[in-house]
Amino acid sequence: MTAFDLVSFALFIGLDVGKSEHHATALTSSGERVYDKALPNDESKLRSLLDELTSAHGAALLVVDQPATIGALPVAVARAVEAVEVAYLPGLTMRRMADLHAGSAKTDARDAFIIAETARTMPSALRQVAASDEQVAELAVLAGFDDDLLGQTTAARNRLRGLLTQIHPGLERTIGPKLHHRGVLDALTRWPTPHALQKAGRAHVRNRIAKHNPRLARPVSEAIFDALDAQTVVVAGTGAAATIVPILAGQLTELYTQRETVTAQVEALVEAHPLHQVLTSMPGVGVRTTARILTEVIGKDFKTPGHLASYAGIAPTTRRSGSSIRGEFANRGGNKRLKSTLFNSAFASLSHPPSRAYYDKKRAEHKTHKQAIIALARRRLDTLYAMLRDGTFYQEPDNARGSTDHRLAA
Repeated sequence: MTAFDLVSFALFIGLDVGKSEHHATALTSSGERVYDKALPNDESKLRSLLDELTSAHGAALLVVDQPATIGALPVAVARAVEAVEVAYLPGLTMRRMADLHAGSAKTDARDAFIIAETARTMPSALRQVAASDEQVAELAVLAGFDDDLLGQTTAARNRLRGLLTQIHPGLERTIGPKLHHRGVLDALTRWPTPHALQKAGRAHVRNRIAKHNPRLARPVSEAIFDALDAQTVVVAGTGAAATIVPILAGQLTELYTQRETVTAQVEALVEAHPLHQVLTSMPGVGVRTTARILTEVIGKDFKTPGHLASYAGIAPTTRRSGSSIRGEFANRGGNKRLKSTLFNSAFASLSHPPSRAYYDKKRAEHKTHKQAIIALARRRLDTLYAMLRDGTFYQEPDNARGSTDHRLAA
């Protein structure tokens, strides 16, 4: 990325963002501190400060440490002020720059000063804040909420499976893997204990499940009663489970409903985006993968596929120190959300013959399953980069062409 031209700015404003208030430090090009105060997270206050500073000193570069979430308002206000440009200082870079300054205190004022001083002296450390596409901004909010719902769903499901394992291991082995089916959850809500299920009888349980999952009803209900017949003792704590199981089953049902609602909105936004057909033309790339790529990749500038792979955390890290440490190691950093998405997409593409062939090749080289999937994800990323760069649909490997030294589609 091209560094900011320092000559263009008379003032460098570092903003350490917060929920209720930010801390702003403004430095002139010579390093003089002309402003250093807490600032309410309020549009009128932000706009007034920027107007005041630019009127007194000239064009300003506002740098934040978080351009999204709690930093979204100051970024939006700064964009609306003609004499202000916006950039952000990545968190890892911020921490490294803090180590170069005297003292170990962690205060908003110190952080704001470090941001401003870095902007004034090291423009190459800054990143541009691209003007957010409205669709991408909405996708980012929805995708973040979907991540939260997924976490809650996983926690509730694990809690329910743990409780079922405690009171009836055989029943848990039967229905634990099927808790994503509404019919199973509905049956647990109605009959939360082994005794309640036995008392209800096969026909009632089967009919209850069939309301939501007709094809699943008979085999699951038969398996349930086979498991119930195998355990005759009542485990301590079963009475309390009668209270907790319906609550957890109801939570899971509600969470699934909420995720369906969010997914429907995500699908609508993804389908309306110009790059939708380009991205989904690649095997293993669905709606959620497309949404994550749009929110995490589009608008950022990567010179090569290698830069994008490093950003995603799927490029190996080279370590060399004398003769004792030499080699490439798994990257523990990168954008974890994007890394997870690319990994899952590569796994989903194994039914695609070229992807499967490459995976099998890596396995034959004695790579573990995870290593082979990451290698496949890295290879697919080269193709994905070219597709985004040129705005072209996926082509089979033998037909793919293109150089790599270009900016991604925006």
